[in-house]
Amino acid sequence: MKDVIEVKSLRKEFKSYSSRQGLKGAFRDLFTRNYQILRAVDDISLTIKQGEMVGYIGENGAGKSTTIKMLTGILTPTSGVVTVNGMNPHKDREKFAQTIGVVFGQRSQLWWDIAVQESFRLLKKVYKVSDEDYKNHMEHVIESLDIGPLLDKPVRKLSLGQRMRCELAAALLHNPPLLFLDEPTIGLDVLVKLKIRKFLKEMNERYQTTILLTTHDLTDIEALCERVVMLDEGKIIYDGQLGQLRRNWGEGKQIQFLFSQDIKRVDIENLTAGLEVEWVQPGRPFIWVANVRNDENVMSDLIGRVVASHKIKDISINEVSTEEIIRNIYEEGIAVK
Repeated sequence: MKDVIEVKSLRKEFKSYSSRQGLKGAFRDLFTRNYQILRAVDDISLTIKQGEMVGYIGENGAGKSTTIKMLTGILTPTSGVVTVNGMNPHKDREKFAQTIGVVFGQRSQLWWDIAVQESFRLLKKVYKVSDEDYKNHMEHVIESLDIGPLLDKPVRKLSLGQRMRCELAAALLHNPPLLFLDEPTIGLDVLVKLKIRKFLKEMNERYQTTILLTTHDLTDIEALCERVVMLDEGKIIYDGQLGQLRRNWGEGKQIQFLFSQDIKRVDIENLTAGLEVEWVQPGRPFIWVANVRNDENVMSDLIGRVVASHKIKDISINEVSTEEIIRNIYEEGIAVK
């Protein structure tokens, strides 16, 4: 498989200006302004091969969207080398745009006041797609995303879920080999998310479309991506298989107890004193979750103490979720490279 994205020592810095207080400060700002250099992306290196579906994750402000904008040619890097589809994204803009599709969850590439199919026709001209290629490819896309009934409706009259399905179809109208998705399922209901995930898997299998997915919804990552890249303060702290991340950092279990009555934290912590357990209350009444090591003796002792002291309606034992693993990594500042 060839390399679709090659990034070496990529850096992006911004100037952040601050204003002085008062009239005197405002007058001084006219001549000299205070500023500091903020490094949004800090010397990252990354390679993505054709056909990969990669999850690009991190907290707000970690540098995810800035990276995507440099990879798509919207922003010029401060330093470093970026090669995408064999081109420099910000130097070969027109030619490069023909080889990528982009969906930003909070921005639209469709025209607001005209019918969806008219937007598609305009994009067909922009990307110079032949009638035959358009018909062969878009029939499958429209059917898979179930947007046939929406084609004659103005974009402004679509729901969020309907619009996002049309946005995805528009991004894939010219059947690009590389697709960037930045929060594509933000605010969508479960059924729409499932439909979009299924479609993306089909596109990847059918055309070997390379997908770079940025999202805060880790269920999207788990459903689509085998590989994840974690970013923190502009640096890559993990690049590898999602399964390996779980094996290395998710060896514990989560035991969920549904009590018959409300239990105070101090009572349940005193009850399990001496055991390596972290108690979490997920915000639902009468429910407590114990995070413990994957040790039969510890789990048996824990369950025995709780059941002997309180009436229990239900107990469930689960693997530690990916969301919990990643939350712990960021909170504890673990270097997982």
